[in-house]
Amino acid sequence: MSRSTSRETIIDVMTPLAAPAWALLERQLLEAQSRACEQFYDRYFDERGYLLCVPRWSGDDGPDDALENVLNWTVLHALGGSDRVLALYKRALEGHFRQYTEAKTTAVELGRDGMYYQEFHACFDWFHHGEAWSVILLQGLTDPYDERLINRMRRWSSWYMGDDPHVPNYDKQHKVMRSFFNGSRGPLLRKATALDWAGDPIEVAGRFDTGHGETTYQEMLDHFRDYTDVVGDNHVNLGATGLALAAYALTGDARYRDWTLEYVDAWVERTQRNDGLIPSSVGLDGLVESGYGWYGGVYGWGFTVLEIPWHGQLAHRAVHLRTPFAFANALLLTGHPGYVDVWRSVIDKVNANAKREDGRTLYPHMYGRLDRLERLRRGDSLDDLPADGPTGWYEFRSHKFAPSAEALWYWTLDRSALELMDETPRWVRFLDGEDPDYPEAALRAELETVRSKVAGMRADHRSPDMSMSDDMNHLNPATTGALIQLMLGGIPTGRDVATLHAFVRYFDPLRRRAGLPDHVAALVERIAEGEVQLQLVNLDPVGEKVVVVQGGAYAEHQITRVRSTPIQSPVAAAVEVAVDHSHFSVRLAPGAGTRLSLTFRRYANQPTLALPWV
Repeated sequence: MSRSTSRETIIDVMTPLAAPAWALLERQLLEAQSRACEQFYDRYFDERGYLLCVPRWSGDDGPDDALENVLNWTVLHALGGSDRVLALYKRALEGHFRQYTEAKTTAVELGRDGMYYQEFHACFDWFHHGEAWSVILLQGLTDPYDERLINRMRRWSSWYMGDDPHVPNYDKQHKVMRSFFNGSRGPLLRKATALDWAGDPIEVAGRFDTGHGETTYQEMLDHFRDYTDVVGDNHVNLGATGLALAAYALTGDARYRDWTLEYVDAWVERTQRNDGLIPSSVGLDGLVESGYGWYGGVYGWGFTVLEIPWHGQLAHRAVHLRTPFAFANALLLTGHPGYVDVWRSVIDKVNANAKREDGRTLYPHMYGRLDRLERLRRGDSLDDLPADGPTGWYEFRSHKFAPSAEALWYWTLDRSALELMDETPRWVRFLDGEDPDYPEAALRAELETVRSKVAGMRADHRSPDMSMSDDMNHLNPATTGALIQLMLGGIPTGRDVATLHAFVRYFDPLRRRAGLPDHVAALVERIAEGEVQLQLVNLDPVGEKVVVVQGGAYAEHQITRVRSTPIQSPVAAAVEVAVDHSHFSVRLAPGAGTRLSLTFRRYANQPTLALPWV
């Protein structure tokens, strides 16, 4: 039975459904992760919300790592996790801002007045800003009317839109971020030093286990010796569009939308002018030619460094995994697939330089100065490296260059994007009907992950003065990737992805919050162009449940029709009704379940974080 009005559509589901195993596991996982987060907080935070560690300014271990200890907590709550998770996240967030505002450097000039200023890193890079801010950028999914969040998004966005003359990170005339190092005190307009990256001197041996294996402070400095080319714009700065997108979805203020498109369009134009390859360095005048070469800059196409100099070990550190999501931000705002097509063209351009060697096809992943690379391999000094030298593709591997190929498939539903990968992801095979066991297997694996992390937490006997802020990152129990895929038909968020891309999202209208109501489980079974199929189950044999189903994480998809089909009853009839809205409601009788087939227009609506009953 269904009822449709000009404002809403309500579908009543009365047919009983024996509780599926996947549904029981899904609810168990949401509950277990919620309880584990409470234990994690009790172990690693004090009553003020301060992390129990030695606060540091560093690319090895800094404020970003500290905030990563609550990574995914806001998403967990938005899926249906306990209210306690959101409350503890907020306590940790406020404590984090105070702790790192109070923490000051002595040797590093940039942080002497506080590592944080205006509740933001004083001056660092968007590789690390993005890792820290992911959990905050996703807070609006579950907490869209929090005034502190809205004010922060407005404040922080203003520094990257050129609206605050005291924090001039962005040049409106040339449409560039003025430095790879930027933040609440503005851009760094000189070469960065190893000290800027490594932070103040610190005792290492016998005290800390560093992420890159350094055993002395000098080795930490050596690690960052080549991280110098930061003046001018860098493709990693596109991460700042996540701030403006969140601000727009929270407020509806068109300024944030307009700037996001302005900045992404500037990078689209630079990519087109650079023969279809996105540059990694742009000069202060907005020209690629006045930067460090189109392939230059920290984390650029040619950023090969001695990752562990004292071992002579090379690392190829070109960072491209996050860049496609900036183009997808523009897709969310416009509905134009051409934005993500730009990234597909970059992938194809790179792979077109493949070569055959020993009967194998090898694909390049780096481009830069070949003479510099050769010197690094020999362990020779770079001090007298000529200003110009031979360039070319290098670091050939057996797999194609394909950062974020799975997300590219999600945005376009172009199957050829999956062919860029070594194998089709198991989640996609499930959606294709080829791997029906995947949901149960994935959920069971995540439950084991929770058990293992809690065990690791209980076995951790370190004192705070022996702990770096990232020592406990791997024990954070909120791992939401499988839940996002299975419940929402979406791309997992995390330290690399701070915008939720999903086919559907759920809300509890009785408790007036985001996420599935208690005892309700959801499973997206199939995805196709203009259609998604999912199961919705009420595991409560006593009480009915009401669920709001929304098209997209930000109501960006317009649902045109929905069909409700009983799963186990051979006599109950299917119900189909027109919706023509971003959401509809389902009322599930005790122990009832259904299969819903939604047809919709993707990216038809402007993204918003407003709750669907407002």
